[in-house]
Amino acid sequence: MDKMWSGRFSAGASNLLDQFNASIMYDRKLYREDIEGSLAHASMLAKQGILTTEELREIVDGLNQVRNEIESGEFEWKISDEDLHMGIEKRLTAIIGDTGKKLHTARSRNDQVAVDFRRYVLRKNLEIVDALKLLMNEVVVVADLHTETLIPGMTHLQHAQPINFAFHLGAYLSMFKRDIARFEDSYKRNNISPLGCAALAGTPHNVDREMTADILGFDSVSVNCLDTVSDRDFALEILFNISTMMMHISRLSEELVMWSSYEFGFVELSDEYSTGSSIMPQKKNPDVPELLRGKTGRVYGSLMGLLTVMKGLPLAYNKDTQEDKEGVFDAVETAEISLEILKEAIKTMEVKAKNMESACAIGHLSATDLADYLVEKCAIPFREAHFITGRAVAKGEELNVDLSKMEYKYLKEIDERINEDVMEFLGLRHSMNARTSEGGTASIRTKEQLEYFKKYLQGAK
Repeated sequence: MDKMWSGRFSAGASNLLDQFNASIMYDRKLYREDIEGSLAHASMLAKQGILTTEELREIVDGLNQVRNEIESGEFEWKISDEDLHMGIEKRLTAIIGDTGKKLHTARSRNDQVAVDFRRYVLRKNLEIVDALKLLMNEVVVVADLHTETLIPGMTHLQHAQPINFAFHLGAYLSMFKRDIARFEDSYKRNNISPLGCAALAGTPHNVDREMTADILGFDSVSVNCLDTVSDRDFALEILFNISTMMMHISRLSEELVMWSSYEFGFVELSDEYSTGSSIMPQKKNPDVPELLRGKTGRVYGSLMGLLTVMKGLPLAYNKDTQEDKEGVFDAVETAEISLEILKEAIKTMEVKAKNMESACAIGHLSATDLADYLVEKCAIPFREAHFITGRAVAKGEELNVDLSKMEYKYLKEIDERINEDVMEFLGLRHSMNARTSEGGTASIRTKEQLEYFKKYLQGAK
């Protein structure tokens, strides 16, 4: 019977229980946070006179040895140890003897795991922010080249108005900037130390929670220990933040899939980030954006899984909460590789500007401009102008001619108030550049938007 908690038990745990109960094979990912937390806790215990200076030195040396063994691959992870906390403490005690058993004074596995997992999640919030900024930088590089490149702006997946490609990419820059704000806000909100809460109600020992919080980089200590040991909001937040980010990535991925098809032909993904078919030698498949779409659903599953685990738990800690980590680990790893590969796919793709611009001559994208012309130049009420424009579109359909290329004589036949200067208004580039309202697609406005994102990425407020 080798369990550290086995004092009140007369029989050992079954092998089946060990397999079912253990988390050590995945929570060992937190070894760095666990050892750092133990070093901070030991330093505090020594400051408070609970450990002697010599005992602190032994524990510090022992924990450093354990860390070296883990990082060199020498450490033996055993299912019988249940979790990494027990595994590390057991090895520490084997190295330095009974002094190792003093390390757990004034803490519980409940606040210990809360510290480890919270610090992992906080670190990953900031790492994902850095990866998002790298992706945004690459999108800005591509956008900078295409502030004049026309592409059909769509609603309902139907051609609507001409915009420029940089403006379209700017929409995703806005999404990613909001993603960054969510991760940063979560970091600030959750940077609170659980250490010292012990099992659920605090500890009678004279501990200094502010000291350990400061050593571990927390902004403050938690207010209520009962809440703290069972709180997993920080884990739910990173799952939600990743899910929202992946939704944005999935939307961009959907467009990359469409744009790379023969039907669109707007971009070509590089050979480095495409695959072929096992039976059709001509195929070049957009597997990267397709997988990104699919992995979005996987991340959603992790979020819904943890929400479901947490929804009926009474206070305080319950073993159900052990199910919090695998989904977070998987979602974080998915987010990291997704951001990296999307960045590279965008960096290496070929933008086919001529095809984009040719597509703008389909679907009467300057129809709204004709209506605006009738309002502005002919003083016609908009509803009437809308009707006249509809007749012009119908004429274009009859002639199989896009409105932007229709001869003036046909427009004059529809309404004699239309003058020849209308032809300038119907030009696709004029249409795009006419939208100069703040946030609009005019090239001058798009360039302003890109400058805004550049300053943001450089750290300007």
